[in-house]
Amino acid sequence: MMLITASCMAFAQNSPVTYTVKGVLLDSLTLEGEPYATIRIVKKEAPTKPVKLAVTDTNGKFQEQITGSGNYVISITSIGKSTVVREFTLEESNKTMDLGNLYTSDDANELAAVEVVAQKPLVKVDIDKIEYNIQDDPDSKTNSVLEMLRKVPLVTVDGEDNIQVNGSSSFKVHVNGKPNNMMSDNPTEVLKSIPAHTIKHIEVITNPGAKYDAEGVGGILNIVTLGGGFEGYTATFNASASNMGLGGGVYVTTKKEKFTVTGRYNYNYNDRPRSYSEGFTEYFDSKTTERNTGSSKGTGSFQHGSLEASYEIDTLRLITMSFGMYGGDNDSKGQSLFTTTNNATGDIYNNYNTLNKNESSWYSIRGNIDYQRSFSVKERLLTFSYNINTRPQSSDSYTDYTFKKEDIVNDWLIDRLRNMRSDGSQNTTEHTFQLDYTTPIAKIHTLETGLKYIIRNNISDNDRYTMNANGGFEHDNDGSSHYKHLNNILAAYAGHALRYKAFSSRIGVRYERTMQDVEYKETPDKNFDVNFNDIVPSASAGFKIGQTQNIRVGYNMRIWRPSIYNLNPYLNDANPTNVSQGNSNLKSEKNHSFNLSYSSFTSKFNLNFSLRHSFTNNSIERVTELRKPSEIDGWKNEAVDSDTDIRYSTYKNIGKSRYTGLSGYVNYNASPKTRIYMNVNGGYNKYESPSLGLENSGWNCFMYGGVQHTFPWELRVSLNGMVSTPYVSLQGKGASQTDYSVSVNRSFLKKRLTISVYASNLFEKYKDYKNTTDNINFKDESVYKYPARRFGINVSYRIGDLKAQVKKAARTINNDDVKGGGEGGGEGGN
Repeated sequence: MMLITASCMAFAQNSPVTYTVKGVLLDSLTLEGEPYATIRIVKKEAPTKPVKLAVTDTNGKFQEQITGSGNYVISITSIGKSTVVREFTLEESNKTMDLGNLYTSDDANELAAVEVVAQKPLVKVDIDKIEYNIQDDPDSKTNSVLEMLRKVPLVTVDGEDNIQVNGSSSFKVHVNGKPNNMMSDNPTEVLKSIPAHTIKHIEVITNPGAKYDAEGVGGILNIVTLGGGFEGYTATFNASASNMGLGGGVYVTTKKEKFTVTGRYNYNYNDRPRSYSEGFTEYFDSKTTERNTGSSKGTGSFQHGSLEASYEIDTLRLITMSFGMYGGDNDSKGQSLFTTTNNATGDIYNNYNTLNKNESSWYSIRGNIDYQRSFSVKERLLTFSYNINTRPQSSDSYTDYTFKKEDIVNDWLIDRLRNMRSDGSQNTTEHTFQLDYTTPIAKIHTLETGLKYIIRNNISDNDRYTMNANGGFEHDNDGSSHYKHLNNILAAYAGHALRYKAFSSRIGVRYERTMQDVEYKETPDKNFDVNFNDIVPSASAGFKIGQTQNIRVGYNMRIWRPSIYNLNPYLNDANPTNVSQGNSNLKSEKNHSFNLSYSSFTSKFNLNFSLRHSFTNNSIERVTELRKPSEIDGWKNEAVDSDTDIRYSTYKNIGKSRYTGLSGYVNYNASPKTRIYMNVNGGYNKYESPSLGLENSGWNCFMYGGVQHTFPWELRVSLNGMVSTPYVSLQGKGASQTDYSVSVNRSFLKKRLTISVYASNLFEKYKDYKNTTDNINFKDESVYKYPARRFGINVSYRIGDLKAQVKKAARTINNDDVKGGGEGGGEGGN
């Protein structure tokens, strides 16, 4: 027995030790895992005899067992990629060798001789978001970011360029994880001016967790700009020209030791052809019809730039800083003719012409600094952040009226048809302080918590001037408005994430206290302050079915605080028979949403289907109703002609809105050189306002699809088409839309020079957009004829090697709590 025991002990002492070698192979440009790369591990003293042969998994990860200590060399190869070689030593004191992230890049020499036989998937799915890879889509060489959004799952962009996320026009826009309020307020104008080739990917965050501000009904669009790998520099220059204008830009990245800087700047000049409009309003009680026809012509510029820098103090401490700006200037001139017809007699009266001239500007300027502290425990992070953002806007408009006095039958209208000037400015300034902490617990749990304090000041100054008998302008005190809306928001959140085998989940809760102070300069007796307390829960879960399929379910409560567009009490009465103003008494709307999603991703097929239901009980909607001239605040001496009705539009918490929708995304790689894709969204909207006696409902559908093919000589061609049915609003509906386009691009000089040409709607110079508003006592129809034909060329040239990326803090400030868009609207709005 003793002999047997001694023999076993001797065998155990002499048996070789088993070690674990692991790591992740990443593409240095996209930072995506490189799947199915060949791994070869050899002894350093015997390089011709491999001790282990393997391949990376679908995410580029590997974990292999090796027997015996000593010096080793690992080499990893993949078709079209440079070979990665690393030396390492295995010692008995450390049984696991973690090589960390290993980076590979395109091998120009190998690519020249090897034909790539697979296409990268353009869509990735996580428990709370869907990611669309803009960079790997050939259409990014010619399209703007707005046009690329038509391909992104859960996003729709109709023919009028109105954007919806998850069936809602209420959503937020982030850039590199940081909120951009100017983009959220003006998403169409900003995104159509940004070239898509500067973007890496777009994330649709469908289930924002507790760490995000409680606002954002439809979700969050996070636009991630291009970065790079780990060494060197690069600069890319681009220029474009089309029948709509000119543009150009530059992107530069450089790194020196621990300091990294990235900068980009783009400028666009727009000169769109003249557009036309016409419309009529039928008043049922007075049995009259008002008609108008007009046209307008405008030019404008748009520019955006950013500067990002990071400094690694040491391996555990990181400082990141960034500065950015977006904005533009616009000049426009327009003219309109207004007439009123008696439906019974056919008599025409109240004839007058307007001539409008407007100069405006809008900008967003931001800066932030983040300090990130890592720990010896992997993925444990502590982040301190400060952000400042200001969004100045200005407009200076003149309206001239021409008419014959005998053609105007209403005395009050004669008094309103005085030449006027409106000089307005608006600004929202935010200071945000934030603390975030996240830590893993065991191997499957993660806890996150944080605090945030926002100081948000909305200021609106609008001065009106009317022309006097001497031809000069004098200040109109009653028609002017000076308004302040101050918000202090204190928030705290806690969340828990779980990943166990095929199951993952995330739950969280957020508390927000809003302290609101409203001031009116002209009428201080109307000043008021109010406080709100909100508890906002969220939950999501996912389950992987094998390696290619998953199911996700989630619930979110979101809050929308009205923006300055909705609140501004300035009365816009350039057209005295159709006036509008904001409503400073609006309350925040609260939205509850439930979603169920299924995804399947294989080398041939990418599928994603999402079912969503949401409801809001105090939705903010734009409402148009009839009022007497004497009922308009700020108008004097309007009590006469009390039988006259005019249209008055404002924003109200109307009551209930409901939305149920299904979205689908399909991508089929028919061959290594052919891709067929389709993005479909459809849903049912219902609006109810018992207090106003209004109700409307209806179905809407959006479909965007196309095909991409690479011909010989690497000539890439894309054909795309879009169709959408009319959207539904509280008081009416929009119009159906169609669109089609083609683009061709080719790269030269080892892919450093890229030339692209494109065209859309070649056989239609103009398209019509029709909008209808119905009420119990009037019906309004308007038709807008806008330039649709577009064609142009893009040229870009890259120098240097794209191998340096600004290292960014894992956590930073996200202010996503303000209702975006100048027209507001809830689920399914335009």
